Amino acid sequence: MIVNYVGRRLVQAAFVLWLAATLAFVALQLTPGDPAQALLAASGATPEEVAERRAQLGLDDPLSTQYARYLLDLLRGDLGQSWLHGRSVGRMILEQLPPTLELALASMAVGAAVGLGLGILAAVRRTTWLDTVATTVAVLGLSTPTYWSGLLAILLFSLQLHWLPATGEGDLRHLVLPALVLGFALSGSIARLVRARVVEVMGEQFVLAARARGLPSWRVLFVHVLRAALAPAVTVIALQFGFLLGGAVVTESVFARRGLGKLAVEAILWRDLPVVRGVVVSGALAHVLVNLAADLAQVWLDPRLREELT
Repeated sequence: MIVNYVGRRLVQAAFVLWLAATLAFVALQLTPGDPAQALLAASGATPEEVAERRAQLGLDDPLSTQYARYLLDLLRGDLGQSWLHGRSVGRMILEQLPPTLELALASMAVGAAVGLGLGILAAVRRTTWLDTVATTVAVLGLSTPTYWSGLLAILLFSLQLHWLPATGEGDLRHLVLPALVLGFALSGSIARLVRARVVEVMGEQFVLAARARGLPSWRVLFVHVLRAALAPAVTVIALQFGFLLGGAVVTESVFARRGLGKLAVEAILWRDLPVVRGVVVSGALAHVLVNLAADLAQVWLDPRLREELT
């Protein structure tokens, strides 16, 4: 039953969120350095002031107490207060979310368009030079680090050709380069999956039957083949949403953009643990919600999955 399937996915989503929150807590506890000392380093605080600050932040409590307090706050929807700024972490994330979400969605659109185009082209023209070119571009997208492609894009399109601004924010022109860089990195995995899936579907009986009825090749491809082939591609695009959020951290730094990346980097440098944990948990929540929506979309797109669940 579809209801049971959705229920299982919700339970899995809750487990993933708990695991992400726990890993964030444990990893930050294992990192070297004293958060209280890092926060007071610029003011030249005395050891007594550092000890007082540790007590205020609850860092002297047992780890089990800190962990329980952290989970209870999360269950109430409270991400805590920033140790550096004294502000609500949730409010700070909401303020920085729009630029990151804008970049992630634009990159997803670029990656999906390029990946689908390359994958379909490589499948339809397989074993030809077009297949080789499309596959090579896909491999480059998979293997090139975003910081490297970002620097190359700035060098070519900003410093040499003067077509687009290199850094900053403002109009849509400032979004083009970072979206292209992050979208290019995403397109490789989509292209390879779509190519393999289209080649597989083109050999199935319902496609052969459609061709036997004399349907035009374009109709067979776009109506019959792509509908079945795009279902796993939707899942891959959703799975890559987490990669886009993580890649946005690097890309925002390269292109000097506001967003969760800048917020996370500042929090890491100052050992502002509530902000770091809040960014991790928020990213995990977004990742889980997008994947859940993608699973439901895949059920809608693929009739075979609907039959299995009914």
